[in-house]
Amino acid sequence: MAFDRSRPVLIVDDYRDIVRLMTNLLRELGFSDIDGEANGARALRRLRSRDYALVLCDWNMTPMTGLQLLKEVRADEQLRKLPFIMVTGVNGAEHVQAAREAGVSNYIVKPFNVQAVHDRIEATVGRFAPITGISSAV
Repeated sequence: MAFDRSRPVLIVDDYRDIVRLMTNLLRELGFSDIDGEANGARALRRLRSRDYALVLCDWNMTPMTGLQLLKEVRADEQLRKLPFIMVTGVNGAEHVQAAREAGVSNYIVKPFNVQAVHDRIEATVGRFAPITGISSAV
């Protein structure tokens, strides 16, 4: 069964412009129900109040980092299987390994383009309809 892009997606990033950019990018990929949060603590509360299909999360935030949010999600019985993609400029091997050990579903390194995001989401949640007219790098 194909991934249902009408299900809600949560973007977590402390830069509003990035949340807006990711929202537009996801809309271009056919997602229709997209929420944004500016930090991990608020995102965790939102995750516990709504049934999200996917999380796209930045690493560097306060008061709770993306890695800390990921660990909280994986420790929560209701959320632990939620697909969680880290979207960040942090690309060191130690960061990637820490995210893997914490249970990240996938990892997108900035800068990225629509096709890269499509490919990572598809690798994480399964196939969905192909895209046309993709944008340039983000």
